[in-house]
Amino acid sequence: MGRAETLADRREFLTGGLVPVACRSCATTVLAKKNSPQHTSIQWTTDAATSCPVFAEKVAEGVHPALLDTCEKLRESIAEAAREGTFAHD
Repeated sequence: MGRAETLADRREFLTGGLVPVACRSCATTVLAKKNSPQHTSIQWTTDAATSCPVFAEKVAEGVHPALLDTCEKLRESIAEAAREGTFAHD
């Protein structure tokens, strides 16, 4: 396997299947991928502490954003997107 294939494999592993999903509460958009019904990958494309009101509130209370799992409203939006068939299945 050459360097180009290795880079392509890495890119696919990191970003393959990610689709934009907007929070239905605040409109913050993330890239998300449903790996299984229980496992969701979320890639923030903005600073969560400034774009998500829930994260902003927690950060204002002193919680470091890296210690936050995710916003429940965003989680619900991703679940709804999954029910609507937004995520491709292999």
